[in-house]
Amino acid sequence: MPQPGDKSIGLSRLHSSPNILLVPALGAAALLAAQVLAGGPPPTWGARLGPLDLREFLRADSLSVLLMLCVTAVAVLALWLGPGLRAADDGYAPRTLRRFHVFFNLFVAAMLLAVSANNVGIMWIAVEATTIFSAFIIPLKVSKASVEASWKYILLGSVGVALAFAGTVLVYFGYATLAAGAEQALNWPGLLAIAPRLHPQAVQLGFVFLLIGYGTKAGLAPMHTWLPDAHSEAPASLSATMSGVLLAVALYAIMRWKVVVDAALGGRTTDTLLLILGLLSLVIATFSVVVSRNYKRLLAYSSIEHTGLMAIGLALGPLGAFAALLHLVNHTVAKSMLFLLSGRVLHRYHSTEIKDVTGLLKAMPVTGGLFAAGMVAIMGLPPFGLFMSEFTLLRAGFQAGQPWLMALVLALLAVAFVAFLKHLNGMLYGAPPAGVAVGEADAGVLAPLAVSVAALVILGLTLPGPLAALLDGAVRILAGS
Repeated sequence: MPQPGDKSIGLSRLHSSPNILLVPALGAAALLAAQVLAGGPPPTWGARLGPLDLREFLRADSLSVLLMLCVTAVAVLALWLGPGLRAADDGYAPRTLRRFHVFFNLFVAAMLLAVSANNVGIMWIAVEATTIFSAFIIPLKVSKASVEASWKYILLGSVGVALAFAGTVLVYFGYATLAAGAEQALNWPGLLAIAPRLHPQAVQLGFVFLLIGYGTKAGLAPMHTWLPDAHSEAPASLSATMSGVLLAVALYAIMRWKVVVDAALGGRTTDTLLLILGLLSLVIATFSVVVSRNYKRLLAYSSIEHTGLMAIGLALGPLGAFAALLHLVNHTVAKSMLFLLSGRVLHRYHSTEIKDVTGLLKAMPVTGGLFAAGMVAIMGLPPFGLFMSEFTLLRAGFQAGQPWLMALVLALLAVAFVAFLKHLNGMLYGAPPAGVAVGEADAGVLAPLAVSVAALVILGLTLPGPLAALLDGAVRILAGS
């Protein structure tokens, strides 16, 4: 029986408090979504502080609210199954757990600021902050590999965001020579309104910097090399959040800038660049999946593959943008679930090597069943939502007059499918290795992940009205309406 001076009581309260704090954040995102769906102008927040005008500092529309819902939902799920809340994860020292929860919540806050900021400069600062805060968590278990992965992530992420800053500055100079209201400089509505008058060459060069910079954070090839290392060494809850929503937040920044650049130049420039990087990402990720020997790196390469698909979708007109956003939602649900399950597999098997994990369905029936469902989902098979979003993307490509590109995408997806099936078959079946315990006494904690599987099935069979309305509103934003 715990005594009044028992340190475990205070530690338990410390670890449960972030979950309590993030639940209202998810509720607030849902309320904002309801407000946006109700119609009217986008909600804004801020005030004027002397010479500094912070009016419209934050802004919510269909696109930003969609990302807010994804970020908060994955964050709550990641903390629920994260370290420090149950005995199976208590291999960390109290100081390490405090570091995890402090920086994880700061990381989530930075992502929420990035997708709600009405100013491109504030968005850039928030994206840079996500690098700093998450880098403290990657080496939660300190080792040579985890520290190296963290430093590689910091260096590549910071270089990428620095390039994004250079692109922002290029566009800013064009804005500053034309705009009269300096206090509203680089707010999204003002920037979009003046975009047709911006210098075309400066905007074009700026978008190249912006795409490479934010594309580094989004995991687009060839700037993707940090992602497999960071995901393979980070704790499962951080990997779930980085792969599930951080990549989407960086892609959100690209989407916002694409709207501005399209208003200045037309869509051909941005579409061509997105098709090139998206297809390159799909090629590299597909063949990396084939040769992968580590299941956490396998999931990371899958994230690069799906980010490439989203980039291709964004370049295929309104239907392609709809498919990309629907794919973003499906990928968020599936990949966050898979990384959280991979943490449980690692805890039981003490290895991230695919060859060391056999008999998963016997050793961990619930975890193995959910893991199998998630893998089938990211393969793009029905009845899961990723099948519908990929089918819609292919349809958009054929409608946009890109049959050869879609044929290549289909071929690459087929290669990835065979590779995933081979890896999954080896993990699920056979006999568990000697020394691996059989059975799951705590399978009840996985109930939220069962809800994730149900959500993927629902999205594969139908599209709920509120989500359809949010996606339609986001597509109109991307079309410049």
